Amino acid sequence: MKWWKQAAKGAATFVLASALTACGVVSSGNEAASKPEKKDDKIVIGFSMDTLKEERWQHDKELFEQKAKELGAEVKTLAANSDDAAQLSQAEQLISEGVDVLVVVPHNAEASAAIVEKAHKEGIKVISYDRLIKNADVDYYVSFDNVRVGEMQAKAIVEKAPKGNYVYIGGADTDNNAHLFREGAMNVLKPLVEKGDIKIVYDQFSKDWKPEEALKNMENALTANNNNIQAVVAANDGTAGGVIQALAAQGLAGKVPVSGQDAELAALQRIVEGTQTMTVYKPIKDIATKAAEMAVAVAKGEKIETNQTVSNGKIDVPSVLLNPIAVTKDNIVDTVIKDGYQKLEDVFKNVPKDKWPKQ
Repeated sequence: MKWWKQAAKGAATFVLASALTACGVVSSGNEAASKPEKKDDKIVIGFSMDTLKEERWQHDKELFEQKAKELGAEVKTLAANSDDAAQLSQAEQLISEGVDVLVVVPHNAEASAAIVEKAHKEGIKVISYDRLIKNADVDYYVSFDNVRVGEMQAKAIVEKAPKGNYVYIGGADTDNNAHLFREGAMNVLKPLVEKGDIKIVYDQFSKDWKPEEALKNMENALTANNNNIQAVVAANDGTAGGVIQALAAQGLAGKVPVSGQDAELAALQRIVEGTQTMTVYKPIKDIATKAAEMAVAVAKGEKIETNQTVSNGKIDVPSVLLNPIAVTKDNIVDTVIKDGYQKLEDVFKNVPKDKWPKQ
């Protein structure tokens, strides 16, 4: 081959490879992609997130990246908009870019096992963030005590409605946390069912945690029971919003207690206005900070101190579980507002100012 033809062929190959890299296309075959050489020793963390559509996850991203930066690390964050294939592809992209450790908020607990397998082939450890990746050799898990979250939700509702017809509106069936929340709630509710005090007349997960799915579920529950519902345990604030919308259409908002979780601004506003009973505050700063510290330590090869192990169906995953906090109108100022997670003027903006609490 003439030298200029050989050079042109090599240039074309280089251009094609560069284009593929720019588009985020990585090898998905059995052959492992080689890690690019780093220009310096700076730690790079890959943060693969299920979604950024919910307010809560925007806080996680911001606080995680902030803490990692303080620790001298760089974070590459990609969000998959609750698409399993997209999350796998994005994780492959982060792996191909040579991250030192991968932190994953899985959309699908089972499907995300493939991410762990691909990362481990490249010698990259994986931390499962908030939601546990199932049936995989996950290196670490950081979250809150999610069974406890469900127990808090149910206890708060039982205090308001000790008897009657109950509805359980869960989160995404594909999210392991949704099952843990339900497990915790049933720890409280089942003894009361057996006692005959309450009856669970509707129990359904909500696809992808979507409020509109929770709305449909609640509408179905109301229709099937001729509006004879005394209480609703909703797994998070998004589903609670859908539930309350359905109740409002029947003139029942504020009359039927509803739980939530995540301390989202809209939920806190509903709490002070009287249409939502409680939420569960999982201090996002705590989990984001801890996860960033763990990720940097893992990248440095340091030992991680854990306080529990959690079975994911394959192994007992070394875990750090943090404590959640039940939030009602009574302690809203001393929890989410005191922490700076939400502002008093935002939470109480729909309440007459003379009824605002004093800080």
